[in-house]
Amino acid sequence: MTAIASTSAASSTAASPGKSSLGQLGSADFLKLMTTQLQQQDPFNPTDNTQMLAQMAQFSSLSQASDTNKGVADLNTRLAEISRKLDAVVAAQQALAQTQAAPPAAAQASTTSASTTAAAA
Repeated sequence: MTAIASTSAASSTAASPGKSSLGQLGSADFLKLMTTQLQQQDPFNPTDNTQMLAQMAQFSSLSQASDTNKGVADLNTRLAEISRKLDAVVAAQQALAQTQAAPPAAAQASTTSASTTAAAA
């Protein structure tokens, strides 16, 4: 009965307020869980060091993977922003090229009349 009570006490002290799932626990929560686990262990049958090291290694690799995912998401956001800006630059260049390739009708008419006047003189 004491094992169940100590486990529920450890769970309630380790969970941070406002956290909705285990996937959102941070390093402070992990340290609380680990210290509570150490406090609640049987002194005559302590937890094996390899188990503790394995838990710490798993948390460390999970933390690194989470940081990598966040970094990739940030890069993805930046690349999307750069892509939008490049699309706007390309569209502006194409619009400029079209206006330079085909002069407006008024300018073309004045050029035609000027060349006709010069030819008549």
